[in-house]
Amino acid sequence: MTAELITEVGVSTEAPTRGRQVRRRLLADRMAMAGLVVAGVMIVAALAAPLLIHLEGQDPTTYHPELLDSARGGVPRGAFGGAGGAHWLGVEPTTGRDLFARALGGARISFLVAFGTLIVQILLGVSVGLAAGLGGKVADAFLGRLIDLAISFPQLIFAIALLAIVPGTFPRPILLMIVIGLFGWGGVARLIRGQVLSLRTRDYVAAARLSGAGRVRIALREILPGVSAPLVTYAALLLPSNMISEAGLSFLGVGVRPPDSSWGQMLSTATTWFQADPTYVLVPGLLLLLNVLAFTLLADGVRTALDPKAPSLRGGRK
Repeated sequence: MTAELITEVGVSTEAPTRGRQVRRRLLADRMAMAGLVVAGVMIVAALAAPLLIHLEGQDPTTYHPELLDSARGGVPRGAFGGAGGAHWLGVEPTTGRDLFARALGGARISFLVAFGTLIVQILLGVSVGLAAGLGGKVADAFLGRLIDLAISFPQLIFAIALLAIVPGTFPRPILLMIVIGLFGWGGVARLIRGQVLSLRTRDYVAAARLSGAGRVRIALREILPGVSAPLVTYAALLLPSNMISEAGLSFLGVGVRPPDSSWGQMLSTATTWFQADPTYVLVPGLLLLLNVLAFTLLADGVRTALDPKAPSLRGGRK
C-alpha cells in the first residue's frame, strides 16, 4: 500500500502539466526567445517613449533648420544624418526634427494599432465562428458564406477608399484599428468555426447539452477553452501582419498623418532621400523589419510549443 502510494505521488509530482510542458518547450526555443526579447524591448521602449525622449532632451515636433545644409536641399549636416549627443539617431531632412523621437512615436502608433486591431479581429472572429459552429444548418451556411466573403474581400482597396473619405478630425489610430479589424476577422472566424465543428461532438459537450445548458453557456464554458490554444497561435501570427498593414496604409498616405509619426509614413517621405541621407531610410525600415521578424519568430515558437508535431516555419520539426 505504501509503495503504491509513493509511486502515485512520484508520478503526480514528476509528470509536468500541459502548461509546464508548453513553457518548457517555448523556453528551449532560442529563436522564439530572441524574438520575445526584441519584442519586449521594443514594447517597453514604446511605453516609455516620453521618458526616453525627455532623456535625449528633444521634441518630435520641433524643427531644427540650423542643423540642415540648405546648399544641398536640406540634407542634415554631419555623418549618419547628423547623429550625435544631442540627436541620437540624427534629424530628418528638410525639417530637422529629431529622428529618435519620431521613431519612438512611430513605435507607439505601430503597437497601438496592431494590438487594437487584434482585439477587434478576435472579438468579431470568435463571435461569428462560435455562432456558425453552434448554430443550425441555415445559420452555418449563411455565416460560412459571410466568412468566405470576408476572406476573399479586396481589403487593401476598400481600406484605402474608406480611410480617404473619413474626415481628418477622426483619430487616425482608432480609425486604422476599426478598418483593418473589419477587413481582417475572416481568418479567425474560419479557424474558430472549424474547431467548434470538431469539438461540439465531444462527450463533455453532449453531457452539458443533456444537462440543460444553453448554447451560450456551452460556447463559453465548454467550447471556448478548447479553442484557446489555436486562437493564441493565430493571434500571435496576426500581430506582425497588422503592423505591416498599418505601415503600408501610412506609406500610401491614408494612415497616420502629421504631426503623429509612423514608420510607414517616415519610409514614404524617405524614399526621395535614400541616396543623400541613408540613415533616414534605415531607421524606420530596420525597426519595422526587426519587430515583424521578432513577432513572427515568437508566433512560430508558440505554435510549435502548443503543438510539437506542427512543422516549424524555420523548417523541420521540433
